[in-house]
Amino acid sequence: MNRRQELQQQYKETKIEAGVFQVRNTMNGKVWVVSTKNLRSMNGKRLELEMGTHKNIPLQKEWNECGGDHFVLEVLEVLEVKETGYFDAVDALKKLEEKWLEQLQPFDEQGYNKRKLN
Repeated sequence: MNRRQELQQQYKETKIEAGVFQVRNTMNGKVWVVSTKNLRSMNGKRLELEMGTHKNIPLQKEWNECGGDHFVLEVLEVLEVKETGYFDAVDALKKLEEKWLEQLQPFDEQGYNKRKLN
């Protein structure tokens, strides 16, 4: 097997993990909390910010003003998948994100998330 085939096989065998992560501004402590079905997509969010195309306008504005060196992307929690019985990953991921939003309260002056209207 050549190197390319080995890398392709390794990629296929890599476990995809869902979870919640944050983008934290180290200058003012503000955070943006979000869940994802694939934590490897964090790199894509960093790229969006670097390219100036991120959809969260306040976060993008401060990224542009402060520079990317003043932001860190951190995994807050990986979704634990139940091996037996029924498991709704989408619902579990939503609840995990809600837990972290409740805990960190990244709204208004503390973060870049918008409060959801009930």
